[in-house]
Amino acid sequence: MKLYDAPWAPSPRRVRIFLAEKGVEVPREAVDLRSGAHLSDAYLRINPRGAVPALKFDDGEVLCESAAICRYFEALHPEPALFGRTPIEIGRIESWTRRIEGDGYAAVVYVLRNTASAFKDRAIPDAGLSVAQIPELAARGAIMWDAFVAALDTRLADRPWIAGDSYSFADITALVTVDFARAAKLAVPEHLDNLRRWHGEASARPSASA
Repeated sequence: MKLYDAPWAPSPRRVRIFLAEKGVEVPREAVDLRSGAHLSDAYLRINPRGAVPALKFDDGEVLCESAAICRYFEALHPEPALFGRTPIEIGRIESWTRRIEGDGYAAVVYVLRNTASAFKDRAIPDAGLSVAQIPELAARGAIMWDAFVAALDTRLADRPWIAGDSYSFADITALVTVDFARAAKLAVPEHLDNLRRWHGEASARPSASA
């Protein structure tokens, strides 16, 4: 198998952190997003959407979503259990992961793709679509971000990690989201002490530099 990766993009980073936590090595090939390699005919034959990451198997099948790729490796390498062990842990991690994706990550994407010149006419991450930027969506994203970080700070007031006592896929997703937000000039306010404490501890893990 081969993992098509991109050094600075958030979704591939989520997979890299996950694999680092698992101690799993996978052959990788870098896709240069700045030069447009993800939009080349060669890469579009692997993932027609032109998005990264993509995990290509020896039989030609391809998994293209970061969460799906991580689920695959969790099934192969169940320890440490980053998606939870008990039914309530699994449900809690899934719930918070979806909330982080839907409220936080989506907010960053709304702002970045509707303001950055690099995404002119590419406001939707699909190589087959030409979509104009909508400034109102950027404004909505900024409001969503403020609400998201405030809620996450409250969540972390009485627990070390987002889903409880153990580091999980929800924490990986949130770390990638908070760091990615810098590209959209979105930040964690100084007064959100719980979230800032969590971010420092998550960033100090060796996997964070993967």
